[in-house]
Amino acid sequence: MPIPVRPSVPLGRRGFLALVPAGLALAGVQAPDWRALGRGLDGKLVRPGDSAYDRARRLFNPAYDKVRPAAVAYCATPADVAECVAFARRFDVPITARSGGHSYAGWSTGTGLVVDVSPLSSVRHSAGLATIGAGAKLVDVYAKLGKLGVSIPAGSCPSVGIAGLTLGGGLGVVSRRYGLTCDVLTQVEMVTADGKRVTCSPTSHPDLFWASQGGGGGNFGIATSFTFRSHATREVTVFSLRWPWARAAAVLRAWQGWAPSAPDGLWSNLHLSHDPSPDVTVGGLYLGSKSGCEKQLQVLVDRVGRDPSSRSVRHVPYQQAMMIMAGCSSYSVSECHRPGSLPGQTANGRLVRDTFSAKSHLAYAPLGDAGIRALVAQVAKAGRHTVLLDAFGGAIARVRPDATAFPHRKALYSVQYYAHFDGALAWARGAHAAMRPFFGDHAYVNYIDPDLTGFLGQYYGANAARLVQIKSRYDPGRLFRFPQGL
Repeated sequence: MPIPVRPSVPLGRRGFLALVPAGLALAGVQAPDWRALGRGLDGKLVRPGDSAYDRARRLFNPAYDKVRPAAVAYCATPADVAECVAFARRFDVPITARSGGHSYAGWSTGTGLVVDVSPLSSVRHSAGLATIGAGAKLVDVYAKLGKLGVSIPAGSCPSVGIAGLTLGGGLGVVSRRYGLTCDVLTQVEMVTADGKRVTCSPTSHPDLFWASQGGGGGNFGIATSFTFRSHATREVTVFSLRWPWARAAAVLRAWQGWAPSAPDGLWSNLHLSHDPSPDVTVGGLYLGSKSGCEKQLQVLVDRVGRDPSSRSVRHVPYQQAMMIMAGCSSYSVSECHRPGSLPGQTANGRLVRDTFSAKSHLAYAPLGDAGIRALVAQVAKAGRHTVLLDAFGGAIARVRPDATAFPHRKALYSVQYYAHFDGALAWARGAHAAMRPFFGDHAYVNYIDPDLTGFLGQYYGANAARLVQIKSRYDPGRLFRFPQGL
């Protein structure tokens, strides 16, 4: 039956939801009334022609600046998110969730309605649990929890949103001790495709909770809040060792045998860079004393067979360590943001956007001599690029591959191919293809890659079938869809 609309009567707060009962057919409904949606939000709806539009539509990667959403909704409350989902469903408007805007494939924007949860950025802590709004940026999560002497295992990029990180798994600098971000998740608040606000936990919507622990962002609904188990913080040791490029193969061989089996309190990465010149760096963090860290690093140095050309080992407060890992050691927390006046930005922000291409692998076995030579040869090619290897093992590996949606528990380390500027995509594709015979077909969903064809198996392994079933139950009409969605 037709929907009784009275055009002369303006819609008030939540008026759109009251106007169209859930599940009612769209017969006779005209084009979406964006003004009505804007009036129904406690937050702000930004449309083409608005002064903030060109800033609101931008992601971290300028490669996607040509995408022009029909609207960007800065949702101030979970009810705003529900309003947007109802609007998108009833008018068949494409909808995209955005937390930090770091999707490698640009899928945190689109041509329809972008639901930006950046205003939902509160960080609270009580009785060992941290409750964090889905739009909170990592630099703020660390800073606000740090003042209370606690933290959660999370990533290092400061402007990444907590939602995307958690929903994809969440690799971080203390994960070998405390687990992935999704491993300490106890509850998630979410708006599902039917517009309902649900609380997911091991006892409430348990399948959806499981899927939220590594099943990827944007698949099942729009998260509004997460609750995590926290850990107490203390002073830690940060380190950086650098060798000349001639030792690249020796360092890679030694690191991959050392890092995944080191004590849980030691996390490290290996960067093989050509940006702008060849460079080999091992960096990381140790949850312990400087002397204890030095002892562990000496094991690596002995395996390399040569002292590093430079070495820095410092014992620092936990929060300072997180700023160092973020590349913000000389910035204040406020400066460690993108500049601007939109939610998630700061007036004195100093972070710059980056045009890049990236791909990933997961290493389930150490590279042999041929694989090491191949990887070093790819990095040695001309260009501006880096291969980043992050150590797994420890607490990550002690979780069963099917206990959460994140399947790569037995991997030794992750591999990211990251390139800037001219020729970036060609190099990333070439390096990824060259290393596929050695690493196989495994990929990290938070480094989402539009080139992958068998992406379900590569991202989710044996967990893919269960994820597809959960998708069909919670979003049978596929309201939440993107090229590599479930």
